[in-house]
Amino acid sequence: MQNHYHIDSLEAYNQACQDATNTPEDFWDTIARENFDWIAPWESVLEHDLSIPAVSWFKGAKLNITLNCIDRHLATRGSKTALLFEPNDLGQPAVAISYRELHVRVCKMANVLKSKGIQKGDRVCLYLPMIPELAIAVLACARIGAVHSVVFAGFSAAALATRINDCDCKMVITSDGSYRGAKTIDLKAIVDTALLSCEAVQSVLVVKRIGTEITLYKNRDYWIQPLLDAASGVCQAEVMDAEDPLFILYTSGSTGKPKGMVHTTAGYMVYSAYSFKNVFQYQEKDVYWCTADIGWVTGHSYIVYGPLANGATSLMFEGVPTYPDAGRFWEVVAKHKVTQFYTAPTAIRALAKESLSLVEKHDLSSLKVLGTVGEPINEEAWHWYDDHIGKNKAPIVDTWWQTETGGIMITSLPGITKTIPTYATLPLPGIKLALMDDTGQQITTPQGQGKLCITFPWPSMARTIYGNHQRYKQTYFSAFKNVYFTGDGALRDAEGNYRITGRVDDVIIVSGHNLGTAPIEDAINQHPLIAESAVVGFAHDIKGTALYGYVTLKNTNVTNQDQLRKEINAKIRLEIGAIAKLDKIQFTQGLPKTRSGKIMRRILRKIAGKQTDNLGDISTLLNPEVVKDIKENAL
Repeated sequence: MQNHYHIDSLEAYNQACQDATNTPEDFWDTIARENFDWIAPWESVLEHDLSIPAVSWFKGAKLNITLNCIDRHLATRGSKTALLFEPNDLGQPAVAISYRELHVRVCKMANVLKSKGIQKGDRVCLYLPMIPELAIAVLACARIGAVHSVVFAGFSAAALATRINDCDCKMVITSDGSYRGAKTIDLKAIVDTALLSCEAVQSVLVVKRIGTEITLYKNRDYWIQPLLDAASGVCQAEVMDAEDPLFILYTSGSTGKPKGMVHTTAGYMVYSAYSFKNVFQYQEKDVYWCTADIGWVTGHSYIVYGPLANGATSLMFEGVPTYPDAGRFWEVVAKHKVTQFYTAPTAIRALAKESLSLVEKHDLSSLKVLGTVGEPINEEAWHWYDDHIGKNKAPIVDTWWQTETGGIMITSLPGITKTIPTYATLPLPGIKLALMDDTGQQITTPQGQGKLCITFPWPSMARTIYGNHQRYKQTYFSAFKNVYFTGDGALRDAEGNYRITGRVDDVIIVSGHNLGTAPIEDAINQHPLIAESAVVGFAHDIKGTALYGYVTLKNTNVTNQDQLRKEINAKIRLEIGAIAKLDKIQFTQGLPKTRSGKIMRRILRKIAGKQTDNLGDISTLLNPEVVKDIKENAL
């Protein structure tokens, strides 16, 4: 069997898919054995019983992921830049950290953790801005076998406390504060408030970032730098079992209580590295940039572990795309000659509203691959990205995956498989997809639309929800027997390309027809005056449910809104059909979003249904002020 680690042609992709389907254990055995360093080999490649569900990859193998992300590169890539840090402030120089320096800094951090009593299996909460210490702390935990739980440093004290308590974190690593554009955020004060209700935390390590006055509580809080200065730069990597937990990462749940997804060591390492190499077609001298925060799974897999396991140069950006102006992304691409650029459709839509001069004054010719992540990208944003950022020369990979999957599952491969605007397209080798209908039967016709499921284990899948395996089974394996249900709906074309139609709870039944909100929003967003939109359902006497559209304009000075409403519905009628037209269209200043850019449709559904008495906690939103405006102007 071929190695298949680097897919460099359509023939190689087709062969890899065939081999991964026919002999999945041999497929992953070869990739794992020939591309990674192991302390001891495995007894079996895969054991699984999805009725429990229980999955084990590379059972019995011994390893440490940091040996694969750092140590094995030292002989050949020791002086190569591993992490390239671009600070928030344009006036501050970028910082390049070589693999050799990263090794020393990770070992020092690991020794500091051990000096404060952190041992294999302990949980450590990281609540840090996008600075090198965050990536270093992640790797230091992995080095000694501690389980890291990174919490995005935009969550409130209450949200932070919930996550700390759920997995009994013994330590928190934070900073005195963070920069966010022109603002600073007092992270230490947020941690102090959270820890009023967190009894398990024994110590807090603090990075000095913004230099403000903070309170250090005796026998609990410590500036980290003096401890690092005194620590040894040598730390032997803990021997980990293949199925030992590597990290816990919290994702939102339908019940409102966050789910702590547990990812284990060996399978996650193999798949995150494999998918990174192929999805981004990374080459030795490339400079890769994922704009996500390490607080999200995208940052775990495609800023830290996937790139470093491949010996890549991974850029970390502390700032925001609009500071000091909306050309910052493009300034950074030109400055560092970025070759792969991976960002969210939300960011693309926001930047597409700005003057093209902010793009055109920067040399973006280094770009070879563009990527999107987090939600389906609408067609207008896709074409803007393709035309103005990639100059029609850098293929766009529209990636679909989840916190739960650990790595990219559906995507085109740049220069190898076909790209189709609004389609994630094809699964990666080894990912066995299925569409299920409402009766629980698999849709076997080439074309179809249904609930997106995965029928066979893959190496990077989350193994459980921390402390609640029953919830894991109920959430992901109860809808269809022995099948992982993603919670998303999808459409498949005659060539097997997949288009994600949105969460199943975002599928609205109008007059007996199932309508996915994503295609409707895509049609709306094609209008040249519209920045973005969100569609929800509301009760209707005749249709049962009708459609309510919240629409944000690029320019608020539109005088004839009634005419614009007619144009929107005409576009929907043209793209989808009259059944999908909107009964109500409300123009908004913005849409309520989480700090990761996800639109909070739950809030919009309540406002559309005139249930505004209990909208829940909106304080953790990126823009809570827009909720008041939407409520006051509801139709």
